[in-house]
Amino acid sequence: MLFPQRRGTARRALSLAAAVVIALALTPFNAGQAAAAPGPSFSNPAVGTPNSADPTLVQYNGNYYYVATTWSADVVMRRSSTIAGLHTAPEQVVVRTGGTTMWAPHLEMVGDRWYLYYSVEQSGGARRTHVAESAGTDPMGPYTIRGIINLMPNNGWAIDASLLKLNGALYMTFSAFSPIDNLQSLFIAPMSNPWTASAFGTRISAPTLTWERQDGDVNEGSFALQRNGRTFLTYSASHCQGPNYKLGMLEYTGGDPLAQASWSKFADPIFQRNDAASVYGPGHHSFFSSPDGTETWIAYHANSSATQGCGKTRTTRVQKISWNADGTPNLGVPVSTSTVLQGPSGEADGPSRAKIRNRHSNLCLDDYNFGTQPGAEVRQWTCNDAPVQDWYLTALGNGYYEIRNGHSGLCLDDKDWATAAGSVVQQWTCNRYTVQQWRVNSVAGGYSTLVNRYSGLCLDNYNFGTAPGAEVRQWTCNGNNAQQWTIG
Repeated sequence: MLFPQRRGTARRALSLAAAVVIALALTPFNAGQAAAAPGPSFSNPAVGTPNSADPTLVQYNGNYYYVATTWSADVVMRRSSTIAGLHTAPEQVVVRTGGTTMWAPHLEMVGDRWYLYYSVEQSGGARRTHVAESAGTDPMGPYTIRGIINLMPNNGWAIDASLLKLNGALYMTFSAFSPIDNLQSLFIAPMSNPWTASAFGTRISAPTLTWERQDGDVNEGSFALQRNGRTFLTYSASHCQGPNYKLGMLEYTGGDPLAQASWSKFADPIFQRNDAASVYGPGHHSFFSSPDGTETWIAYHANSSATQGCGKTRTTRVQKISWNADGTPNLGVPVSTSTVLQGPSGEADGPSRAKIRNRHSNLCLDDYNFGTQPGAEVRQWTCNDAPVQDWYLTALGNGYYEIRNGHSGLCLDDKDWATAAGSVVQQWTCNRYTVQQWRVNSVAGGYSTLVNRYSGLCLDNYNFGTAPGAEVRQWTCNGNNAQQWTIG
């Protein structure tokens, strides 16, 4: 059988000796041990519509916790050990607000409790900030509603609240309309505890610069970023209804944090639309650390068209940021949804990374031609250390696993729900359906068979191929070497 030449042939030019060393290094898979590895690759959006605008993403004890605007009265949360896994992580209602609509939830830990701050509109009244407190250290709750935080006079409008810890004190930053000029501005209020403001807020930034006033004069969605003793307050500017929604930044320069003079505004935006990548209106963001603490990442929402606005079209995207030589954050530019990103450093405590090598061919299961789109082909290739041969096994219970590729972020899938011997195997968007569930059955010599839950067929070295590019399909389980794999 002839095989098409693969894209990127040069990177296949591993020496035979190196390939043999790598193959010998493979060890049997142990579901109880996770290999030390970087996070699996993924592409944006990290979370798709509809519950994907105004995101807060935090990393805690090896898991990510995610909340966003839901277009309902409920706060829902996702949990995943990897960014790649967020896309299909189940949603769980953690707070029923009792309001008409809930916006922009923000998750923050103070002491040994988590606090969820969210904007709620009740029966057409002013949109105000509410807070709920966890019963313990689990970000998933349960939560008890603490009530409304009184941030502005006369029960005034106050949204997009987030905490700031500065000089040993606790503050809340938020967005409100100034009684002086009616501009939607950034305010800060002192907090006597995480659910009580000890005074009304004072304004520290107004939308006065040209780039803050496109499609509407707006400062909102503030989030603190602190490093090496410096405190930056990033925020969203201009109106979300247009493509020019973007991020600006203040820096605390010393003195009373409640005084506008203690904050210096940067003259230019720090993150904005990238037309070449079809990313419009990037904003309302949060920052989080990689599991090993060595990287800082941003989560933000954006649209894929200049004509989309503040609605359900916005999706959550994430990417790593860097730092300039002068100590200021460098957010770069928002990347295309076709860009494959490596997961955050230290995601090794998530799914186990493995090479999957066939006993008969001695070749490894491979994301053929570096595919990243649903339907990407799976074949066998000379074993090497490339991410296209990294597979992340997540236990689903009852001996079944989801098997996700480290390069594509897609899952091993029984194409078209087939059940006949010879059925095609492909990669597809991870969805936890039975066509993507594989039972790992151990056999003698450290080998295992992989049985698809839906089809009942075994992953098979089709036609007993031994050359790079050999096909992989499903076949009636028979115990021969073509259906035995080392996973490790």
